[in-house]
Amino acid sequence: MITMDAAEITDHLLTLGSPQVASHSQKFFKTAPGEYGAGDKFIGIRVPVIRARLKALSPLPLDTIAKLICSEFHELRLFAALALVECFQRADERGREEIYHLYQAHHAYINNWDIVDCSAHKIVGPYLVNHSREPLYQLADSDTLWQRRIAVIVCFHFIKQGDFDDILKLSQRLFTDPEELIHKAVGWMLREVGKRDRARLESFLNKHYKQMPRTMLRYAIEKFPAELRQHYLKM
Repeated sequence: MITMDAAEITDHLLTLGSPQVASHSQKFFKTAPGEYGAGDKFIGIRVPVIRARLKALSPLPLDTIAKLICSEFHELRLFAALALVECFQRADERGREEIYHLYQAHHAYINNWDIVDCSAHKIVGPYLVNHSREPLYQLADSDTLWQRRIAVIVCFHFIKQGDFDDILKLSQRLFTDPEELIHKAVGWMLREVGKRDRARLESFLNKHYKQMPRTMLRYAIEKFPAELRQHYLKM
């Protein structure tokens, strides 16, 4: 295992960047003015390389991760989020509580869909199993796109446990959300509900499909038989 502090890890990862990959990432993650990732900066490191470096450097202390997650560079924030997930999975109950609060305190830096999607349901989800779910609803009411997406993606953990109540409540709360990234995330989670209990999803859709954004509906019914998909879309 290699031991490095936050500054050394930053310098090390900077050497692994590619201008070509960075240019592609800037476009892929919509960093132009007015887009959802406006102003984000990329080094140009592909995810498998980030994961490989994390494996070589783990386990990292939380104070190091807390510094890395505040980086101006997208890949360092992703690296830090993945490191938090690894720490959470190894931690005892007290350690998990500390990691949860660190994650909650750094929402401003968990600010693109890939960073949210690799971490929210693996940290916040397991922690909230035995705690109040109220933080989910506070996040869902946030003015910040990424906090609302965290609320949705957290539910993936509950869905895997057969608990669908929160995602169905949040879905209704987010029908009028202005962001397509939220429509896609909610539709994805509803699709996961349908994989486990199609009758429950169909019951939900039959009540609410008229209020659902089209993108959300399409994502939710993606795994339905073609005839049933067309039934909902034509209605």
